[in-house]
This record gives sequence, C-alpha cells and structure tokens, in this order.
Amino acid sequence: MRAILHSDLNSYYASVEMMLNPSLRGKAVAVCGSTENRHGIVLAKSELAKMAGVKTGMVNWEAKRCCPNLIMVQPNFEQYIKYSALARNIYGRYTDQIEPYGMDECWLDITGSSMGSPLAIAESIRETIKNELGLTVSIGVSFTKIFAKLGSDLKKPDAITCITPESYRKQIWPLPASDLLYVGRATTEKLHKHGIETIGGIAQCDKMLLKSWLGVNGIKLWEFANGVDDSRVRPFDYESVAKSVGHGITCTADLENSNEVLQVLFELAQGVSRRLRQAELIATRVQLYIRDCNLNYHQFQCKLPYPTQSWREMVNCAMELFRLRYTWQYPIRAVTIRAVDLIGASMPQQLDLFGEHEKRKRNDMEKETTGTVISVTKQWWLKVNRKPVRTHAMDGAAFPHIIKVKYTIGVKDYTCQKWIGAGNKIPDKGTTIKVIYCEDKPSKARIEL
Repeated sequence: MRAILHSDLNSYYASVEMMLNPSLRGKAVAVCGSTENRHGIVLAKSELAKMAGVKTGMVNWEAKRCCPNLIMVQPNFEQYIKYSALARNIYGRYTDQIEPYGMDECWLDITGSSMGSPLAIAESIRETIKNELGLTVSIGVSFTKIFAKLGSDLKKPDAITCITPESYRKQIWPLPASDLLYVGRATTEKLHKHGIETIGGIAQCDKMLLKSWLGVNGIKLWEFANGVDDSRVRPFDYESVAKSVGHGITCTADLENSNEVLQVLFELAQGVSRRLRQAELIATRVQLYIRDCNLNYHQFQCKLPYPTQSWREMVNCAMELFRLRYTWQYPIRAVTIRAVDLIGASMPQQLDLFGEHEKRKRNDMEKETTGTVISVTKQWWLKVNRKPVRTHAMDGAAFPHIIKVKYTIGVKDYTCQKWIGAGNKIPDKGTTIKVIYCEDKPSKARIEL
C-alpha cells in the first residue's frame, strides 16, 4: 500500500509576515492586495483573523468591517518564494518524489521509505519546518493523494491527520461534497440539485448516474470518494504539457462598454499569443472570464474557426462571445482570456479549400505596436483610377498627404509610410499611430488609422 503525505504550510503568506516581523504575532493579520490599484482582496489571513470572520478573497473593506483591528500588510512574494523553496529542500531530505500544489502545498510519496513509518516521517517534517523556518504545517497521511490532501485540511494549524482504508468512511464521508478536490462551485450546485450534499453521498451514488450529470468528471469524483486513486506523485522537476494559456487583469477603473472591453482584450490576447509561440502550441478553443463590480463571475467559451496562435482570431472570437452572452447588468472589474484545448504547433492541420491558409498563417504572425508620426508631406498629385494626376494650388482641391511613421521592434528602429487620400483626416506630426508588422519581417509593416 502506498504512503502519501500532503504538507500544507499554515496561513502561509500571513505566517511568513509574522515570522519576519515578530510585532505582528498574536494579532489579526491579513496579506492584502493594494486597495489603490483595485487589487484589494485578502490573499491570506492569520488564525485570529480567520476566527474573526475574515476569508480569503474578501474585499479589503469587507475584511476590515468583520475585524476592525485587522492589520493589513502588502504581499512580499520574493520572501514567499524563498521560504517555499526552503520547505521543499526539507521535503527533499525524505524523498525525491515531491509534487508542488501551489506555493505552500506539496505531495510527497514516501512509500517503502527506510526513514521510519509514515506518521514518524510526517512528525519529523513538522518539527523540522517549525525549528528551521519558524513556520507550521498541517500534514495529511494516507494511501491516496486525494485523501492525503483532505487530511491536511481536517486539522489546522500544526497538526497531523492519518486516513486509512479502514477509517476513511468515518472521517471523510460526512464532509461537505465541496471539500473534495476538483469539486468546484458549479459541480457543488449540480450535486445539490440532485440531493447530494456530502462526499459520502458521492461515494454511495451510482457512478453512471453521476456520469450522466457531470460527464467523465462524475466517474472520477466517485472514484476519489471511494479511495480509488492511483495517480502518482510527480517528481519536482516534472514538466507537464500546458493545458491552457491565459492572461487576465483587474482594471484600474470599471469597464462601462464593449469598446473598453475590446481594448483590454487586445492587450491580453497579445500576451497569450506570445506565450503560445514560445511553447510551440496552438489553441483550438478560447475562454473568456468576466468578473463584474459586484464580484460575480461569468465564463464563456467557444471553438475557434481554426487552430491558431493569432491574437486577432482569439479577440474576434472572445468579443463575439462577449456581445452575445454578457448582459451589462453591472460594469466589469476584471477580464481574463484563455487559450485552451492546445495542440502542438507541428501537428498536421486540415487546409481549407479556398486558399485562406496562407493568409491565416500571415495573420498568426502579425503583431501590433505603436509608432510616432515623424513627417507629414503634402502631395501635388491626386490618384484617379489608381493613376497619379497633377493638381494645382488654385483649383481648390484638397491635397493628399504621405505620412512617415517611426516604430521600434526590440532595440531597432524602423520607418514606414502611408498615402492618405485627399479629403481624409491628416494626423499631426508627433501623433501616436498603430502599426501592424509581421514577426519574421519587422521592416514590413502597415499603418492603421
């Protein structure tokens, strides 16, 4: 039988802050994002803050209302990363099978270890982390990863919980269904509609019935609830193939209309596109996550017209989704776009019948930047049926112009020109202009007004 540990550093961010600043010990502390920058939510809280009703994800002002004496500190991610690495170094003294689950949690496979019983090893880890790092951990000991994770959640802080094949029904089955790993809010609501409120309810339900409600995920949840989980603890250096690539932002001001959403998506999608190219992956679907000013979440997704790395295609698809599905009941606070159902860029693709493939390939490589108008030159020629025709100052005709735009790619400067026909608006010298260029030929660009 396998021996799996799940180690969870208690109230991690807050604990690190209190360890580094002893004056915070014994007080209600919360690590919070900046209120001024609209990232004002609770990222972590101390046990005293938790007892006062402060919850992770709570808006700063709401946390302060729950706990008037709450001390809010800014996150120090450099220190959190440092102590996370130190904790993993300690785990490495006991096994090389260490799988991180976030910054503060890890699974350890100690099956067949010669360093003692699973409980003895868990106790040794707990004491070592406390003595060397000044932090506490809760450790679950079990025969599956899922139950080990549940065990670390059962007793906090600074505790060890063992779940065995003989005891899990008594320990685990009475817990709420939402406590089971991979049971999110939507799944919890579906289970509730069918009268299932506990993990035991999942375990005792017909698994094919669960499949009809939840798809393949229903089968997996039934197995997890019944202690059927042979997923291995992956080595620390294991690199899995990315299943999705996303980029999101909490806006400095609420978005009030679709055009503002479009501008945000332009910026986000370019980051997603760049990461897809770096990973040599192509997206087949796009997901859009919206959080409104009342902190309600909305999620939409659809299939892309063809597999792509193009930020333009992702934006077009996402905006079509947005316009169809979002009702504008509230202004928008945060936006995330995600490329999903990824495939390797080298995988063969079905070409279209009407010659659009090369055009799409070029579009995939197009990127957007900005340039500055460095010259505006009046032209004494009009274009009539695509042919230049001389005009004169006395005939009262509006004159066409040629503008020259300077833009920078990397550390190198380039210029491009655009003819603006007579009667059209002419940008002034010094105006910022959008420039579209091809990644493999940055000198080849076009100006978009």
